[in-house]
Amino acid sequence: MGFAGPKREAEEIKSRIRAFLRDELKLELSEPKTLITHAASQAAHFLGYEIRVQHADTKITRQRRAVNGAIGLFVPRQVIRQKCALYMSRGQPAQRGPLLHDEDFTIVAKYQAEFRGLVQYYLLAQDVFRLGRLQWVMETSMLKTLAGKHRSTVTKMSRKYKSTIETPDGPRRCIQVTVPRDEGKKPLAARFGGIPLKRQRTAVLTDIRPVMASMKRNELIHRLLAECCEMCEARTNLEVHHVRKLADLNRPGRREKPAWVHLMAMRRRKTLVICRRCHEDIHAGRPTAVLRK
Repeated sequence: MGFAGPKREAEEIKSRIRAFLRDELKLELSEPKTLITHAASQAAHFLGYEIRVQHADTKITRQRRAVNGAIGLFVPRQVIRQKCALYMSRGQPAQRGPLLHDEDFTIVAKYQAEFRGLVQYYLLAQDVFRLGRLQWVMETSMLKTLAGKHRSTVTKMSRKYKSTIETPDGPRRCIQVTVPRDEGKKPLAARFGGIPLKRQRTAVLTDIRPVMASMKRNELIHRLLAECCEMCEARTNLEVHHVRKLADLNRPGRREKPAWVHLMAMRRRKTLVICRRCHEDIHAGRPTAVLRK
């Protein structure tokens, strides 16, 4: 609610609203959330935005100061700091361990989904360009994750996947991973960046909180949906073999590690999606042939 006048009159209006809600609607006014702020020197917080009166004597349009006194929406600095902290460690962008075993396409797509959701929510803000800081932090974290996965460097990953795409606002540089497909199908492309950080006055916002995606919970489901034995590539009677912990694979007294132990140790996984025959061979101590590379 906007009001032009003395603070004493604003407090009187607030007390009348409190009485109306209590007597007519049987509702209580939340004191911590119902504040009286000076729009020129303080910001009101609403739905993640900062609302305040703009002031700029140097912004002159048609021989008048067109900005002074106009209400504006802004991105809170605290929001940018909190979002950056999710991708940082010890003050620097860091890799995300849970994503190290994902495909490059999936890693880039997840970072882009998280960044796009935040940008689209703040498209009404006057200073949406400040999200460029978050974009740099997320891009560096993503490249470090890819470098950790391939045991490479950030520079090599950037050179490998950097690309330029055409957008309605002109060419944009981004990180893009392309996955070719057979039978003449269009290749799949996942890119990070390429989103112009420009205010859109007519943007339509969907108030959905972005979810930090992780494969901890869903990876085994995706492997089961692949319907393929991870040892002999059979596609029927699939089961899951698991061990209590990876340290059990190096128990003393075992002369030679079988093929399934090497596969679990290489993938750093306590589970294997295998067919019934391979599962029985493992529990019986019989050798199993690994056909997959």
